[in-house]
Amino acid sequence: MNTGPKEKILNDDNSRPALRAAINTTCIKLPAPPEPSHLRGSGADRQHTLSHRNASHRRREPKFIGRIGAELDVKTGHMAAYLAAVNALAVAREHLGSLDKVTRIVRLGVLVATSGDVREQPRIADGASELLQDVFGKDKNPSRLVYGVASLPLGVPVELELIFEVSA
Repeated sequence: MNTGPKEKILNDDNSRPALRAAINTTCIKLPAPPEPSHLRGSGADRQHTLSHRNASHRRREPKFIGRIGAELDVKTGHMAAYLAAVNALAVAREHLGSLDKVTRIVRLGVLVATSGDVREQPRIADGASELLQDVFGKDKNPSRLVYGVASLPLGVPVELELIFEVSA
């Protein structure tokens, strides 16, 4: 989905050339990761994975509040999923030191707060999937699971769960 010129929201100065080229091509700049709004899971284990959850909301005021089909439309949900993925990558980069250590994305879980008869959760989740594909390439596409839910913490429309495979 082409949403016009993308604001620079990802950047990784310590990236390998192919990843740096992908980031530059998509005009993305990673911000400093925001502080968590509450305790949440994020960390590495012995199988060389990094998991992250609650990427859409952090200790600052959420950019989007509401449910798709009530207060927000599908396009806004798509943007919220994109922003959640940006935040997840910022947290991963801070935790790992560089996104170069990501060898693939194992799983992407997308929770979408909807109301009524909304059935467009996969289109909304594409906001996160498209960014991850732009940054890491199609060959690292994760398994994806999309849920429609009645509500999410702090009233945000989208929440992500990401599992990254990382090099030692």
